[in-house]
Amino acid sequence: MTLAEPAVFTLHRGSTPLLLSLPHVGTALPAALQPRLVPRALRVEDTDWHLERLYGFAQALGASVLVPHFNRIVVDLNRPPENAPMYAGVNNTELCPTRFFTGDAIYPPGQAPDEAEVRQRVQTCWQPYHEALAAELARLRALHGHAVLLDGHSIKDRLPWLFEGKLWDLNLGTADGRACAPGLQAAAQAVLAGQQRYTHITNGRFKGGHITRCYGQPAQGVHALQLEMCWSCYMNDDAEDPPFAYREDRAAAVQPVLRALLGALIDWRPGA
Repeated sequence: MTLAEPAVFTLHRGSTPLLLSLPHVGTALPAALQPRLVPRALRVEDTDWHLERLYGFAQALGASVLVPHFNRIVVDLNRPPENAPMYAGVNNTELCPTRFFTGDAIYPPGQAPDEAEVRQRVQTCWQPYHEALAAELARLRALHGHAVLLDGHSIKDRLPWLFEGKLWDLNLGTADGRACAPGLQAAAQAVLAGQQRYTHITNGRFKGGHITRCYGQPAQGVHALQLEMCWSCYMNDDAEDPPFAYREDRAAAVQPVLRALLGALIDWRPGA
């Protein structure tokens, strides 16, 4: 069964313990907001492009899938509502971003949202998504005795404003092991280590954002992981420019790894 709140999210309820959250795939910008942005922002370039398509097999595996409608420019669903930075000592994006991943301004002077507008965006977009996420995890835990959350992300492999050098292809994050059981992390790592095509790391530059850190509560039966993937795994090398093209051949190569990862998360049981 699929439940829809068209203005905020779409939730497909699955039959396994796994919930796949894709908080940065939304591309919509409210019409009233668009004139306040610099023209470049209308390209929504910092979207986690095509992940809903890339993970299109997830529902057939029995996973629940949660997908937002609005772009992260409106509000970043993977940031805490108090807007605390995720990573100390480096550049961070905000709850309601005012800069692109390059560090350039999203708004002309005087057009960035004030605190009242930020709170309004949290109430109308951020809160409904998180309420749905929490409710679905509670449903899965009640049905199966535990729930597993995979927070799926993707990003350009070189972004000097955010990190040095080239990012690993597949970046697994578990909040340094606090967000899931050791056995579940080991099962996910075994999938990544079992292939030779893609570089991978666990708890490197990306250890998991707010969703992983907040909802990953192993002692309460909810286990969370984040996978940050480079665009180059499934998109053109020049994907930094529109139309941010999806590459069927590259997607076909990485999808078996993703399918194996989701399968391992579905099959895992506490105490295994």
